[in-house]
Amino acid sequence: MKHTRVAAAALAALLAAACASQAPMSDLPGAPPRKPSAEIRRDPNADQALAQVEATARSQPKSKQVEIYLNFRKAYPATTAGEEALYRAGVLSFELGDYVNARKQFNELLFENPLFPQAQDARLKLGLSALELKSYRDAYQTLLPLRDRVPPGQKAQLEDALRRAAEGARLYDQAMKMALQKAEQASSPEERNAALAQIADLVDAQVGVEEVARVQADLSPSHPAWPLLTFKLARVYQHTRDIPKLKSTLQSLLSSAPGSPYTAEAQEMLARADRVGQVRGRTVGVLLPLTGKYKAFGEAVMRGIRLALKGSDLELVVKDTQGDGTRAASAVEELVFNDGAVAAIGPLFIEDSKRAALVAQDLGLPLLTLTRSEDVTDIGPFVFRNMLTYSAQTKGLVDWATKVMGYKSFAVLYPNTPYGVEMTNDFWEQVIAQGGAVRGAESYTADQTTFTNQARQLVCRYYREDRRDYFEDVQEATKDVKDSYRRRKAVEKAKSKLDPIVDFEALFIPDEWQRVGLVAPALAVEDIITNTCDPKEIENLKKTTGKKDIRTVTLLGGNGWNSPKNADGIPQLVERGGKFVLCSVFVDGFYADSNREATRRFVRLYGEAYKEIAPTLLDAVGYDSARMLRQLLDKQTVALDRAAVRDGLAGIKDFEGVTGKTRFNERREAEKPLFFLTIDPKGIREIQPTDRISGS
Repeated sequence: MKHTRVAAAALAALLAAACASQAPMSDLPGAPPRKPSAEIRRDPNADQALAQVEATARSQPKSKQVEIYLNFRKAYPATTAGEEALYRAGVLSFELGDYVNARKQFNELLFENPLFPQAQDARLKLGLSALELKSYRDAYQTLLPLRDRVPPGQKAQLEDALRRAAEGARLYDQAMKMALQKAEQASSPEERNAALAQIADLVDAQVGVEEVARVQADLSPSHPAWPLLTFKLARVYQHTRDIPKLKSTLQSLLSSAPGSPYTAEAQEMLARADRVGQVRGRTVGVLLPLTGKYKAFGEAVMRGIRLALKGSDLELVVKDTQGDGTRAASAVEELVFNDGAVAAIGPLFIEDSKRAALVAQDLGLPLLTLTRSEDVTDIGPFVFRNMLTYSAQTKGLVDWATKVMGYKSFAVLYPNTPYGVEMTNDFWEQVIAQGGAVRGAESYTADQTTFTNQARQLVCRYYREDRRDYFEDVQEATKDVKDSYRRRKAVEKAKSKLDPIVDFEALFIPDEWQRVGLVAPALAVEDIITNTCDPKEIENLKKTTGKKDIRTVTLLGGNGWNSPKNADGIPQLVERGGKFVLCSVFVDGFYADSNREATRRFVRLYGEAYKEIAPTLLDAVGYDSARMLRQLLDKQTVALDRAAVRDGLAGIKDFEGVTGKTRFNERREAEKPLFFLTIDPKGIREIQPTDRISGS
């Protein structure tokens, strides 16, 4: 706030000079008291001494001259000669690049006498010193009043300094105004081009779009900067995909400034924008990773899509996204601007789907995404999603466990991965929502292969010392034992007799089938009984163990449990997990061995088309998504526009898909029944979501 104090002092001095015949300021009502000061006077002796000092100083280096003049100032304070010496010291410091001292000396001079004969030059150099010291706001406020006062020879220097100060102080609007004036008043093409370059820099990096639009609207099309600002605005509207504003801005530029440097590019941009409304009503886009590390996923979806469109005259335009968000966004633009697609299927992953959805929504392209991300449809009404989600799986499992089986207590054993954590959180929330309780939750690392400790922790055998029954058993077993060997044996026996505390009826394992096959046997070691749901077997266990209260635990899982089959046709989960995965229940969005008629028909057609390849969820979802669009487009006698396709997708309520009878809800999320699967001695079989496990 130093500049504020300087301005206040200057105002006080001006008032004092103007009111010399009136009462002093300290005598005015409400005026603050001021320190007594000596009156600046002309002293002939001081004038003569200054002339002598000048003659001596000329032969000295500038730094020495500064010292000489400052000493003179001390010797002759409150004189006009002393002020002149202070001014010359300031000028010399400025010429030496000593802007700190130059600023100090000019400030002192102007504070003492704002009406000093060379005050205008002192202010100019004061402002330039502040600019060099990066005190941009001080520089701007000091220099701005000089715009109409400096001689023509200093005008360009002042304007450049003001622009730099305004930019440095982030006063971009003022900087823009000055650059516009400079462009308008330029006396040569070079000067005008330099000003336009400054305007372009400001627009690109500093001035907001609203201000650019306001300035552009206030300018006449004859102003040299008008075409530049108009084209910059068009670029912004192109980036934000505001097609109406883009087209109107380009049309204005081409009609009002047909000879501008931007004409050719503006014509191309306008032609591209016009193509947004051009739809080839039988063209469908596909956005999938067909090269790179996600190639196999994209190829699976493509197999389903091609099978669904076999014999159709729909034209596919396939874009390889490689699972990359930037590529996906660009691909959507190409589908709209270059290919005239009426709708698109994909992408697969969370980030590329969101990027693609943002562009599709802006350009009005119906997008049927295949991502698990459940919030992607929040982007807008042109975005749909057709894929099995984590929450759908956990809700289905918990609904079955609580409402069909009547379970109230659960545990979770999960991998510490994004998939495992998200599934666990969803499952936990669903259990709480159904009035159940999660009794235990243990995690393991993604590369873990042994699970003994986690199993012990679930049944309270890991931290034995915390159990009262264990403490009492050890006390009883060792109370009369003196020998250390016998004592150790007694403790081991107490450990072996320690019963597990199985206070949960179902255990959720959100992992892939490979690791589930390792986890299940580890549970059995800790007496977590998961391998039977037959009443006879349970009775036999009671007789064998002598325990009347035996609680079996149902293992629950998601679609990661659905394993391929080995050469003998046995699911590899069953092969690896053996009897320890019997009676488990898991869900999926597709089951190739289902008895559902639509699914059986798809599996047959798929086998005929792709021979040895087994269909997966991705194949099935690709097939269903393409069939939805095919049926929608085939029903029409005339080509649909994109808005009509969007409305048609939103209206789907009973689509008989291979992944289940599908409808889109009000959030354009696909809703469909899950496939419930259980494991018995013969392998994996499908059950209805209302079926109880045999014997439970």
